[in-house]
Amino acid sequence: MVPNTALQSEKEQYSTYLDIEQSVSGTAFETNGIVFISCAGGPSYMEKQVRGILESQPGLSFEIWNGQENGDMFILLPGQSLDAVHFQGLLLKQRLGEIVTVFVPSMTLAGFSQREEITQQVLKQMEESVKQNPTGDIHIFSKEEMRSVRSRVLIVEGDATVREFLQIRLRMQGYETIVADNGLTALELIGKWEPDLVLTELNLYGIDGLPYIHHIQQLNVSVVPKIVVLTEQRVEQTISLCFQNGVDDYITKPFSPVELDARIRRCIQ
Repeated sequence: MVPNTALQSEKEQYSTYLDIEQSVSGTAFETNGIVFISCAGGPSYMEKQVRGILESQPGLSFEIWNGQENGDMFILLPGQSLDAVHFQGLLLKQRLGEIVTVFVPSMTLAGFSQREEITQQVLKQMEESVKQNPTGDIHIFSKEEMRSVRSRVLIVEGDATVREFLQIRLRMQGYETIVADNGLTALELIGKWEPDLVLTELNLYGIDGLPYIHHIQQLNVSVVPKIVVLTEQRVEQTISLCFQNGVDDYITKPFSPVELDARIRRCIQ
């Protein structure tokens, strides 16, 4: 199980993403730019320098949020297209290189044509794209990468600790998630939210087992979601009946988080 300190760290990280998402939703612009700069390990005055460079641009509006690590920062550029955001990224890289010659920050940036495209999951993926490849180059976050983090997963689990762990784990993999603690709420959310995949326990309050799976299959949605059962039930007949009734995968507890990632990814792709 994930330690409490790790859970708290993830909560704080997603709080930053939520702040950015809410700020974007309040702008007057549909088109917006986002720049993520990783200055972790660099001088402590990097944010001050970044602010100074941006403030030197006449008429440029921006907001800055600190990332999870010291020196990391997100920059929102309201009303800016990808070309304009790319220019600002090149300018920042050049000016910072002149100021701090012994340290090269890594950067990713993107232009969004709609406010709704800037989600917590997209922001997480932008940050991860830099952390996984800290080359010092500017990475243009592509439309394909944006689409890859848009898969929706509904987590249905009665145990609050397991539910929280699953939500954090799947968000780390770039999925958009929502949770339910019982079968009736899950059925309602599927109809409203239309997830790509439902990750669910079978032992649930209200409605459970095969009737619950059958109800998911019969919901009036544009696309019936994939169903992955994650349960303590190990009865062979139950497993067989689940597959016969349209379940895409069946995982028993306790489970390997790495294996869970792979099997969810396989079902969605």
